[in-house]
Amino acid sequence: MASRSDRFKKAAIKAAKKAKQWAQVALREADRLMAEAQKRAETDDRRRRLKAALQRTGRVLKAVGRAAVVAGVAAGIASARAEKRARKATKKR
Repeated sequence: MASRSDRFKKAAIKAAKKAKQWAQVALREADRLMAEAQKRAETDDRRRRLKAALQRTGRVLKAVGRAAVVAGVAAGIASARAEKRARKATKKR
């Protein structure tokens, strides 16, 4: 029959092995959770960058639209002036 100290050592070794096994399980689960958190963080970061890029694009398109309107108005004014000058030139002759 095993002595009391032998049984204690055997129980301690068994408990240590179980603890190690559960620590490995916890480590795998932590790695899985960490990978998922990194994916979400990357997704959020990507979404944030995409939103910023779309906002910049929107600002550029607004500026281009304003410039197009201004250019159209300027072209209309230049056309009207050119037409007015052409009429005066024919009247003088």
